[in-house]
Amino acid sequence: MREMLKFTALAVVHGVRHIPCRFQSGRPPAPLGARILTNPDDIFQHNMWDHVQWSPEQIQKARQIAEENSRERIPAEEQVRYDREAKRYWNEFYKMHQNKFFKDRQWLFSEFPELLPQGCEVGCPPRRQVGEGIVCPESRVHEQTSGGDQQEGSLIDKHDAIREEQWNSTDGSAVKPHTVTAFPGQHASFRILEVGCGVGNSVFPIINTIRSSDAFLYCFDFSSRAIQLVKEHPDYDPAVCHAFVQDVCDDASVFPFPPGSLDVILMVFVLSSVCPERMQEVLNRLATYLKNGGTILFRDYGRYDLSQLRFKKGQCMSENFYMRQDGTCVYFFTKDEVSRLFTNAGLEEIQNLEDRRLQVNRRKKVVMHRVWTQSKYQKPL
Repeated sequence: MREMLKFTALAVVHGVRHIPCRFQSGRPPAPLGARILTNPDDIFQHNMWDHVQWSPEQIQKARQIAEENSRERIPAEEQVRYDREAKRYWNEFYKMHQNKFFKDRQWLFSEFPELLPQGCEVGCPPRRQVGEGIVCPESRVHEQTSGGDQQEGSLIDKHDAIREEQWNSTDGSAVKPHTVTAFPGQHASFRILEVGCGVGNSVFPIINTIRSSDAFLYCFDFSSRAIQLVKEHPDYDPAVCHAFVQDVCDDASVFPFPPGSLDVILMVFVLSSVCPERMQEVLNRLATYLKNGGTILFRDYGRYDLSQLRFKKGQCMSENFYMRQDGTCVYFFTKDEVSRLFTNAGLEEIQNLEDRRLQVNRRKKVVMHRVWTQSKYQKPL
């Protein structure tokens, strides 16, 4: 286990030699960063290296570790209990960590420029410089309002009533006028939804970017504590954002906007927390809320990421699906699985990448392999 988690510099050098020539010569364009390790002697010069390929031996070793740590499964009756109490585990997580566990995702607009309404550039975070790479903090290894604001707030106050209405359209086409009379953000020309927003690490970079545009952001989370923290944040602005509590797996619940009304859906490290048997249903339903031509932006854990290999026996619920010690769960995807899930939801593939990196502890001279998936899928026009 230690051999896989703590590669020596010599082992990493061996892996570097397996990097395809297009990564060794010149700098590949974004996405996924452009800090390429071309000289093995430089490995401890930075904390992260992009576009790293594994040797066949490393892949085999990782597979063996995953098979070993998943051999002993959590009993079925315990899995039922954990599933039933999942909301409590997430509320306890945010009660303990508040908004200090993850950092704001300032890389969002470099990797997902689709989040920006056309012509919106004011307030955009600076784009990542060449060689800077994405920092993934999700890597768990351890006053008065204006009249316009008041109008938007009155719509939000009606949220519970709106959610009780049933949207009649299920094909993603425009909703008939009599179906929905009012909903938060109805006057916006560009609408974004973040699924599983947590405490707002994507929400606030987006809010601060779209504030002067004609865009509106919806965000929801399973945890009422997380949504409370979002609404208490000084940058939260109901004129441009509506945060609410919802279980993405509850197909009986109704969203506060009609089908066919969203331009972008953002899913960052959230689908992995859903039971694998429910993932397809979740994506099928979310796809109905996209406009034709709308896009889902996706980033999550990849197969054989360091965090998967660190699980101990007895923490596995099903193949590649684990429960952490705090009761929260995580799944580790392959590119093929991602492609199958999204295309089965009727979406067309725009991007489907595997993001392999070397995360470096320069003080301890330890190198760790991280794996994430990053994808973009579009609803046909």
